[in-house]
Amino acid sequence: METRSVVHMDLDTFFVSVERLLNSALVGRPVLIGGASGRSVVASCSYEARQFGIHSAMPMKLARRLCPEAIIVRGDFEQYSKFSRLVTDIIKDNVPVYEKSSIDEFYLDLTGMDRFFGCFQYAKELRQRIIKESGLPISLGISQNKTVSKVATGEAKPAGQLKIDVGSERAFLAPLSVRKIPMIGKETGKTLSEMGVQKVLTLQQIPPEILQRVFGKPGIDMWRKAHGIDNTPVKPYSEQKSLSAETTFDHDTIDTALLHAVLVGLTEKLAAKLRYKNKLTSVVTVKLRYSNFQTFTRQMRVSYTAADHHLLPVVKQLFDRLYERRMLIRLVGVSFGGLVSGSHQIHLFDDTEERIRLYQAMDHLNQRWGKHLVHRAVSIRTASVEKSAPKGSSPPPSY
Repeated sequence: METRSVVHMDLDTFFVSVERLLNSALVGRPVLIGGASGRSVVASCSYEARQFGIHSAMPMKLARRLCPEAIIVRGDFEQYSKFSRLVTDIIKDNVPVYEKSSIDEFYLDLTGMDRFFGCFQYAKELRQRIIKESGLPISLGISQNKTVSKVATGEAKPAGQLKIDVGSERAFLAPLSVRKIPMIGKETGKTLSEMGVQKVLTLQQIPPEILQRVFGKPGIDMWRKAHGIDNTPVKPYSEQKSLSAETTFDHDTIDTALLHAVLVGLTEKLAAKLRYKNKLTSVVTVKLRYSNFQTFTRQMRVSYTAADHHLLPVVKQLFDRLYERRMLIRLVGVSFGGLVSGSHQIHLFDDTEERIRLYQAMDHLNQRWGKHLVHRAVSIRTASVEKSAPKGSSPPPSY
């Protein structure tokens, strides 16, 4: 069986790097991306700011206290989306199979290219091309699987590259903190620490059945990743990935208040599903079908987001532009496309901790108790008119 060659690429402090490209006065300075309000959170920060103990999702008030001289930049997600697409296009034009796992992170499958090029050499040349054409720093790791390559990229940062040879994965991982392993977050790391496990080497020495007893099935995955074992394929990236939902009315209607209420409900459900799947959307589409069965759509590209309050105005704007004929409406629908993986919290530049926690609480309640339990009051009217559930190959989480 042919040995895989998987590259992981990650744009270094992406938001900060874009801002520095647009404003050279920020170079070398501690920079915080986020809202200026003391109740806002840090969306991203420079390496200079991290030296003060600042990290993403930290309350801005605390970050400013830790580093009073830090420069706060509001953030421009349109620019970030633009540069993300630029880098994506460069990779797309030069790699047979790639996966865009977030706005600033990519996996490349170069398996088989060793017969034509050295895979590491090719990856290094691609990295230099990205730096030259985008002006952004980027790091890479290469190994035979996604887990080890991602960890290698982290070790290569900032602006570095690292190759992990086949057979040396376990030795490479052993001295690192268990928090370096993808899937081991704050809570899992805390549990492992209470077990006396802080280094990957210790994790490697624990029998898998013990980890399974403590963590369930994820314990086996954890054990495999700690040993550098990961057969997860690089999933070909497609801008066509989407989530959609629509409602057909019992009686055709011209009631715009009702139509807006239905669109709010559909948007809320899809946005919650985005967050549940840890996805962000960059394309919003609204669909109308008139009583004569003529169907029309309008689409708008947006900055990557999964936040209701960013998506709802776009949906309303598209509907208002689309609904020009004042005819009876049979069906309305909403679709989110251009999906990438990514946590929505760190992209809400103008949001407070309270708003982020509100989203988390709403999602938790809706996923646990179902039936779209918590939602905006305006969407209450939709319950009596909805006949169809959100479309998709698999059912959404309970609402």
